[in-house]
Amino acid sequence: MKVYEFGKEENPAIMLLPGTCSHWKNNFSQVIDLLSEDFYVLCVSYDGFDETEETEFPDMITETIKIEDYIIQKFQGRIHAIYGCSLGGSFVGLLAQRKRIHMNHGILGSSDLDQASKQVAALQAKLMIPFFYKMVHTGKVPEALRKHLLKNGGEEYVKNGLRMLGIGGVDMTFVTKKSMKNQFYSDLTTQLDNNIQVPGTIIYCFYAARMGEKYRDRYQQHFVHPHIIEHKLLHEELLVSRPEEWAENVRSCIS
Repeated sequence: MKVYEFGKEENPAIMLLPGTCSHWKNNFSQVIDLLSEDFYVLCVSYDGFDETEETEFPDMITETIKIEDYIIQKFQGRIHAIYGCSLGGSFVGLLAQRKRIHMNHGILGSSDLDQASKQVAALQAKLMIPFFYKMVHTGKVPEALRKHLLKNGGEEYVKNGLRMLGIGGVDMTFVTKKSMKNQFYSDLTTQLDNNIQVPGTIIYCFYAARMGEKYRDRYQQHFVHPHIIEHKLLHEELLVSRPEEWAENVRSCIS
């Protein structure tokens, strides 16, 4: 795992955690400059997803411990804010739940927070990972997926959404199938507690309303009185398609 740092160290620090099977640049390259003038921006590159390292993603808890160790060593265990994109939101929840470090503000970016039994997770990984692995390694998008994305958001949405998977963005052909499988499977099987509440920590959830009410319900299930910030988009569309609006929302949470 590596952490890339931008801005002045004396500014309040915000850590950015990428989504599932994503490269940190493909997630956050458009927003770093929007935050780094006033914040010390830290972009995490997970094991198995950084081209400068020969590693594989282990599991959610092992990676969470590495993130905690970094915050303990760099900031004596206290950080101003952590934002998690999709899968990264699961990390935000785990960091709050484990209470090994302290964050003033935790933001979940339209995260699914899906959980499943080991049997169901294994089946889903068996079905999904070969599909995503092939797409990332060939750069070819199935026509059915492209039509689905077009229907939901148009050409710009398609372009930005696929960039998160390394298609038209940073090349991710170095990522192994094992890393993808371990990340996908362990996210589903790593349980997040209900009614998480940490004194001095405010939890915000960017709620993509077009994904359905069940996601709002999950945020309220797992966290006590989370601040729900609703937008009329899909999943991480706010981050990838409207970076200025995303940055404005983040600033309003942590300033």
